[in-house]
Formats: sequence, structure tokens, C-alpha cells
Amino acid sequence: MLVGTLSLGLMLAGCANDHVIHTNDGRTIVAQGKPMVDEDTGIITYNDVFGKEQQINRDTIKDMSEVGN
Repeated sequence: MLVGTLSLGLMLAGCANDHVIHTNDGRTIVAQGKPMVDEDTGIITYNDVFGKEQQINRDTIKDMSEVGN
């Protein structure tokens, strides 16, 4: 568990333009780069820390900020 936490911290420290998404159900998602918002559907598309494209509904997001802000 400690190794995973340290690895995540190092990944976050090396990527200044990554974003952190906090959901209403308490999850924290790290997105590589800036997520794209589809204004028509309310779907946010982002790449996770493994580079895989993911989508989430804007209504489930509590807040989103750039790492370091």
C-alpha cells in the first residue's frame, strides 16, 4: 500500500498539467492532461494514469482542479 501511495505521489509531482477530479461519492481520479467536456451530453472524457481513455458524467463530479492548484 505504501509503495502504491509513493508511486502515485511521484507521478503527480512529475506532471504539472494533470488534473484531479473529486466525485460526489468520495472517489479521487487523476487525469493525465486536461479533461475534455462535451457541453451537449455533460460527459467528461479524460485519460487515466495508465493512459486509458475514460468517461464520467459531469453531474457526478464535486470539483476538478489542476495538480498543484
